[in-house]
Amino acid sequence: MKFDKLLEETFHDFDANDHQSSSAETPLRTDAFDLSDDEKISRIENDVANILETLGMDMSDDSLKGTPKRVAKMFVQEIFGGLHPKRSPKLSTFDNKYKYGHMLVEKNITLYSTCEHHLLPIVGKAHVAYISNGTVIGLSKMNRIVDYFAKRPQVQERLTRQVVHMLQSALETKDVACVIDAKHLCVNS
Repeated sequence: MKFDKLLEETFHDFDANDHQSSSAETPLRTDAFDLSDDEKISRIENDVANILETLGMDMSDDSLKGTPKRVAKMFVQEIFGGLHPKRSPKLSTFDNKYKYGHMLVEKNITLYSTCEHHLLPIVGKAHVAYISNGTVIGLSKMNRIVDYFAKRPQVQERLTRQVVHMLQSALETKDVACVIDAKHLCVNS
């Protein structure tokens, strides 16, 4: 089953502090990939400079001169790098030649994400498990899947579902679980 179709069929709306999400897919416009990374960086650089100037920052100060460009590159290439499908991890499966029929678990996968409501950090650990349906995937791939979906504006519920659904699609099994334990800096005091 196609990954997008699986997400559509299994996701249920949820309400977290009156923040609605209508799908398991990250809410993107249809033209989200029309601009190149360089074009996005240029636009974001100007926007960040405007924000800092509006806040009263002296953009001629040596400590701030390169900040808009650094922030723009960080947004596009790093902390929101998982928005672009071209950065999706390549998943290879292998025959379960040992016929291991128990749960395979990768624990304590460090994740850094960004709350899509406040653009503040989410820091935590993911624990991912599955029972093989004849194929297995390398443990490093589970880390890469978590990292890919974490590198975008997120809500924890969607991130969890995206990890599960990508593994279900790759492994052709429903026997996949993901638990995320994270701190959201927007609600930390």
